[in-house]
Amino acid sequence: DEELLASCYRECLRLAADTGAESIAFCCLSTGVFRFPQQRAAEIATNTVKQYLDKDSRIKKVIFNVFKDEDLKIYNGLLTFVNNAYCK
Repeated sequence: DEELLASCYRECLRLAADTGAESIAFCCLSTGVFRFPQQRAAEIATNTVKQYLDKDSRIKKVIFNVFKDEDLKIYNGLLTFVNNAYCK
Protein backbone atom coordinates (compact mmCIF):
# COMPACT_ATOMS: atom_id res chain seq x y z
CA ASP A 1 0.00 0.00 0.00
CA GLU A 2 2.87 2.39 0.75
CA GLU A 3 4.44 1.95 -2.67
CA LEU A 4 1.06 2.39 -4.34
CA LEU A 5 0.55 5.67 -2.47
CA ALA A 6 4.04 6.90 -3.42
CA SER A 7 3.33 5.94 -7.02
CA CYS A 8 0.19 8.12 -6.99
CA TYR A 9 2.27 11.15 -6.02
CA ARG A 10 5.00 10.39 -8.58
CA GLU A 11 2.52 9.91 -11.42
CA CYS A 12 0.60 13.08 -10.58
CA LEU A 13 3.86 15.04 -10.52
CA ARG A 14 4.99 13.50 -13.80
CA LEU A 15 1.67 14.18 -15.53
CA ALA A 16 1.62 17.76 -14.26
CA ALA A 17 5.18 18.36 -15.43
CA ASP A 18 4.56 16.70 -18.79
CA THR A 19 1.60 19.01 -19.44
CA GLY A 20 3.63 22.10 -18.57
CA ALA A 21 2.22 22.81 -15.13
CA GLU A 22 4.68 24.45 -12.76
CA SER A 23 2.62 23.89 -9.61
CA ILE A 24 0.43 21.18 -8.15
CA ALA A 25 -1.69 20.81 -5.03
CA PHE A 26 -2.31 17.59 -3.14
CA CYS A 27 -4.87 16.78 -0.50
CA CYS A 28 -4.10 14.12 2.11
CA LEU A 29 -4.39 11.14 -0.23
CA SER A 30 -5.88 7.94 1.20
CA THR A 31 -6.30 9.22 4.77
CA GLY A 32 -10.07 9.68 4.66
CA VAL A 33 -12.35 6.77 3.89
CA PHE A 34 -9.34 4.61 2.95
CA ARG A 35 -8.03 5.01 6.51
CA PHE A 36 -4.33 5.12 5.68
CA PRO A 37 -2.49 6.33 8.82
CA GLN A 38 -2.13 10.12 8.63
CA GLN A 39 1.47 10.34 9.87
CA ARG A 40 2.75 7.66 7.52
CA ALA A 41 0.79 9.07 4.56
CA ALA A 42 2.32 12.51 5.15
CA GLU A 43 5.82 11.00 5.39
CA ILE A 44 5.29 9.19 2.10
CA ALA A 45 3.88 12.33 0.47
CA THR A 46 6.69 14.65 1.53
CA ASN A 47 9.48 12.15 0.89
CA THR A 48 8.13 11.16 -2.52
CA VAL A 49 7.66 14.77 -3.61
CA LYS A 50 11.16 15.71 -2.45
CA GLN A 51 12.72 12.75 -4.28
CA TYR A 52 10.81 13.63 -7.43
CA LEU A 53 11.79 17.31 -7.32
CA ASP A 54 15.44 16.35 -6.77
CA LYS A 55 15.33 14.59 -10.16
CA ASP A 56 12.92 16.80 -12.12
CA SER A 57 12.83 20.56 -11.60
CA ARG A 58 9.91 21.34 -13.93
CA ILE A 59 7.51 21.60 -10.99
CA LYS A 60 8.28 24.80 -9.09
CA LYS A 61 5.63 24.69 -6.37
CA VAL A 62 3.89 21.89 -4.49
CA ILE A 63 1.05 22.64 -2.10
CA PHE A 64 -0.12 20.16 0.52
CA ASN A 65 -3.73 21.13 1.18
CA VAL A 66 -4.86 19.89 4.60
CA PHE A 67 -8.33 20.05 6.14
CA LYS A 68 -7.75 18.92 9.72
CA ASP A 69 -5.67 20.61 12.40
CA GLU A 70 -4.04 17.24 13.08
CA ASP A 71 -2.86 17.02 9.46
CA LEU A 72 -1.51 20.57 9.64
CA LYS A 73 0.56 19.65 12.70
CA ILE A 74 1.90 16.55 10.97
CA TYR A 75 2.91 18.41 7.80
CA ASN A 76 4.39 21.29 9.81
CA GLY A 77 6.54 18.74 11.61
CA LEU A 78 7.77 17.29 8.32
CA LEU A 79 8.31 20.53 6.41
CA THR A 80 10.37 23.64 7.07
CA PHE A 81 9.02 27.14 6.37
CA VAL A 82 11.42 29.16 4.17
CA ASN A 83 10.72 32.35 2.20
CA ASN A 84 6.93 32.05 2.46
CA ALA A 85 7.00 28.44 1.28
CA TYR A 86 7.25 25.09 2.98
CA CYS A 87 10.37 23.21 1.98
CA LYS A 88 11.54 19.76 2.97
